[in-house]
Amino acid sequence: MENNVSLKFHQQLLLISENLVTEDVAALKFLCMDLLQLSKLEGVKSAADIFKLLMAQEYLNAEDTFLLAELLYRIKCHSLLEKLGYTKEKVQERLHEKGRISPYRQMLYELSENITSEMLKEIIFLLQNHLPKRWITPSVLDLLTLLEKQGLLTKDNVQILEYICKTVSPDLLEITDCYKKAKDNKAANFTQGFPELNLELRGEFSNVENESKTISSYKMDGPHTGFCLIINNVNFNSSQRKGSCKDAEQLERVFTWLGLDVRTYTDLTSEAIINLMQTWQHLQDHKDRNCFICCILSHGKSGAIYGTDDKLVSIRMLMTHFTAKHCPQLAAKPKLFFIQACQGNNIQRPVYVDTDGPTPDSSPVQERVSLLESIPEEADFLLGMATVEGCVSFRHIEEGTWYIQALCSKLQLLVPRGEDILSILTQVNEDVAKRVSPSGTKKQMPQPAYTLRRKFIFPIPMAPPPSEQH
Repeated sequence: MENNVSLKFHQQLLLISENLVTEDVAALKFLCMDLLQLSKLEGVKSAADIFKLLMAQEYLNAEDTFLLAELLYRIKCHSLLEKLGYTKEKVQERLHEKGRISPYRQMLYELSENITSEMLKEIIFLLQNHLPKRWITPSVLDLLTLLEKQGLLTKDNVQILEYICKTVSPDLLEITDCYKKAKDNKAANFTQGFPELNLELRGEFSNVENESKTISSYKMDGPHTGFCLIINNVNFNSSQRKGSCKDAEQLERVFTWLGLDVRTYTDLTSEAIINLMQTWQHLQDHKDRNCFICCILSHGKSGAIYGTDDKLVSIRMLMTHFTAKHCPQLAAKPKLFFIQACQGNNIQRPVYVDTDGPTPDSSPVQERVSLLESIPEEADFLLGMATVEGCVSFRHIEEGTWYIQALCSKLQLLVPRGEDILSILTQVNEDVAKRVSPSGTKKQMPQPAYTLRRKFIFPIPMAPPPSEQH
């Protein structure tokens, strides 16, 4: 029996290791530097090597896998937690009691996640007198490790980090300041980590009206508003999304009216969608734009959309092309994604109110699941989904989808009033929630999630909205 448990445990570790890429392994090595000897870590080539070292030091075994769960949580590989029997929420609950990664190490790692390749070049220039003359351009983690080896950076002295942040990107001082305050106060809850340090506002909508009064707005005064991509998948191997062209035409009209440079792509396979994201990721013209918008109209499944070849593409993976690291030209600029696609096969039923009698027999409405797993864990993203996790969304074969038609309608109504995007999407939610299928048995609720740090307000167009133009 014991051998079976051990075998299953090692199989779990192997499976997790196979799902971690080179960058993940580097992150794990860095986070384990306070737990394992540096000389042994330098010989690590895979995640499995790290797991062996942790087991040798009795940090990890079949009975206690929390340290590994914490590490996966820290590097944001939340989907792998289930292989250990954990969820993101379960790990968060136990961090205060069982967390082993020091606040200092967490702070350094969080800082590395917020430093772009352009920032790194500036930092290397600033620190050139401290670096080996023939040192190949390192990663941020390599640089931090070297500073620690040289004694320039310790848990009690982060002055060199403050100098770097102040010079390269003052916003990063928030991370070091948080660490110092927590250290000075000896705040026990600091071991909860920094999941939201780089986000002033994060998550699904809550108290939007109160928050919007105190949050500043993104700058939208550049020479160009931005690009808007529309991917309209109509013809699939086994089906056709009738009515989708109405959505695409309406989106094109509305976002053109809002000053965006709209590009529409029709019937893309999964590979073509990924290639398109890579092309736009490297576009230098983003530098002169205020924002980036991408609308995808397709079939979908939980956390993913289908190409016309019926192969799934992860929504998170598509959005990650535009993080600050991968697309520096859009760093600190708002990036909005609107996805019109089903997220499962369940149908949301109407809830009957104003009656004391029993409700009609119907399957329970699926509990709402957070969409934050689908968006990159850094600031300045918004993801608007047509429906909640696990449920279908509805499309009229002539008039288009409930969600896109409501979105276009509310943008035309509320942008001229100076409303911000979160307020607009709240009204989109209300509009779609009021709709019901002709049979009266099917409902839909859109689900937005965001990591915006400021209010996003479109400049008010001079021309009347498309709905008023003849």
